[in-house]
Amino acid sequence: MHVIGLSAFYHESACCLLSDGELVAAAAEERFSRVKHDPRLPVEAFRFCLEAGGIGIDQVDAVAYYEEPVPKLARQLWSRPWRSGAAVADPRELPWLDPGQPERAIRERLGFDGPLLTFPHHLSHAASAFYFSGFPEAALFTVDGVGEWATTTYGRARRDPTDGDRDLELFEEVRFPHSLGLLYSTVTSYLGFRVNGGEYKVMGLAPYGEPRYADAVRQLVSSGPGGSYTLDLRYFGFVGGSRMDSPALWELFEGPPRKPGEELTRRHRDVARSVQQVLEEILLEKARYLHDRVPSPNLAMAGGVALNCVAVGRIARETPFERVFVQPAAGDSGTCLGAAALAWRQLTGRPPAPDPLAGPLAGPLAGASGHVFLGPRWSGDEVAEVLAATGLPATDFRGRTDALVEEAARRLAAGQVIGWFQGAMELGPRALGARSILANPLDPGMRDRLNRTIKRREDFRPFAPAVLAERAAEHFELGHPSPFMLETCRVSSPLELPAVTHVDGSARPQTVHRESSPRFARLLEAFERRTGCPVLLNTSLNVRGEPIVCSPVDALFTLTDAGLDALVIESSLVDRRGLPEELPATLEAWRSRPGGRRLGEADGATSAVSETLYTFV
Repeated sequence: MHVIGLSAFYHESACCLLSDGELVAAAAEERFSRVKHDPRLPVEAFRFCLEAGGIGIDQVDAVAYYEEPVPKLARQLWSRPWRSGAAVADPRELPWLDPGQPERAIRERLGFDGPLLTFPHHLSHAASAFYFSGFPEAALFTVDGVGEWATTTYGRARRDPTDGDRDLELFEEVRFPHSLGLLYSTVTSYLGFRVNGGEYKVMGLAPYGEPRYADAVRQLVSSGPGGSYTLDLRYFGFVGGSRMDSPALWELFEGPPRKPGEELTRRHRDVARSVQQVLEEILLEKARYLHDRVPSPNLAMAGGVALNCVAVGRIARETPFERVFVQPAAGDSGTCLGAAALAWRQLTGRPPAPDPLAGPLAGPLAGASGHVFLGPRWSGDEVAEVLAATGLPATDFRGRTDALVEEAARRLAAGQVIGWFQGAMELGPRALGARSILANPLDPGMRDRLNRTIKRREDFRPFAPAVLAERAAEHFELGHPSPFMLETCRVSSPLELPAVTHVDGSARPQTVHRESSPRFARLLEAFERRTGCPVLLNTSLNVRGEPIVCSPVDALFTLTDAGLDALVIESSLVDRRGLPEELPATLEAWRSRPGGRRLGEADGATSAVSETLYTFV
């Protein structure tokens, strides 16, 4: 049986494939379209999943959709501007205010005429966390902006195929407009960052400030009994208004909103610190309440707020839960996994297999050998053929993996910044050694160099460390595997690691395991032999405003755009020195074509590089 899971039409659209209960492929549409947070129907991701599964559309038994359109429409209608006196909706919104639109798109654009199953948004979140956690049973905690009506849910689950449909239950929820996700997004907007994309910037900025507005934030949100909390809607504009915030919020924070690109002042830093602190307080309180209701040692989390790795780290350390699993694509892109799992459960009466996210290990090591390498991949032979045809200055290391790893380690130890493109692309927002930029964490100037000249982003943004799993405890206060880079902890290394240590002495480590990332682990070992340090700086292989790269062509864009010193792409190494002068212009011409897939057709580009890229893509 083959089940397709889909999330689409809000942000972070994605697709996955479950074949005979096994998760075999998953990817976000943005990686193919190159439109960050692409909300459109994931046509390219759907095609990839079919190809990865070796099936045609006629072999798909069901498509599972991540939310229920009619209840969602009810909430959209309730919260639209006409509540404030507007007579009609904005005509640009009308196509989206249609509960039949998702099914029509799936039928017409994907050509699927079989069973289409829909599931509540937060149930999809919860299922994505629990079914792939490896836990035999767990408490469930989902927190995001909003689904249909729910914004936070509490539940319990157990993997018992004899228990009918009662193996996953959500027993309590907080409903829109009261939302921790929307609280955080409102402050994100107030601070001049993009909603549904800039929340992690607020989290990164917070350690630079003081919580002098914490009491003001507590006026915005009040914790209630059990799992409840409420927002004081006087300070918000997202119900019936055109802004996330209101003038009352500006007064509370002693100034108007920051415009994008304006200087970040002490006040902005203090607002960020204050909202982060109050968010953590409420999440800790509600997680403890959940444990009282569901006294399990295991907690499974999902929803966009679960990507707040600082809060997750505190939940892991400061609540009675012994093991916390955050679904690595915890935002809306990961709901396709939950929808597919729920459909599989409904159709077969059995839960899906927890692999690959959980790996074969359970208990305290759940996730230790799990992975999210579920996207497209290219073989060393395919990449070498493309590079040879273009004439790019590449060194072929096929059959010489040790030599490739040693050369990459030598360059990193010498201070070079390299792109690292290996195997199948990761699912989720974190680069985990498949589509990464790597650098030396011992270099005190590396963080500024990466932020200013390579990633071209705000200078307060931290970088994460990747560390050999068996060496993690020597350098970080982390008592369990963290393969998905989803919680922070204190840095306790005897080494100075300035490039990956945040201003508050914390880091967000990725533990690298040989079972799931053998070549990346070998690189860390080689780097340690040269430097005595089993840690590398690991950030995503992209530049500001673009999704993480998917294909070799995308990686070549980043090599030229970001000014990397080299790109290790499967078994080839491309040195930036000696790149053809025409390459940046050729790549830019390719990218500027409608859809980014027709280089050379109308612009007269006929070089070997352009012809090969067109054929390859």
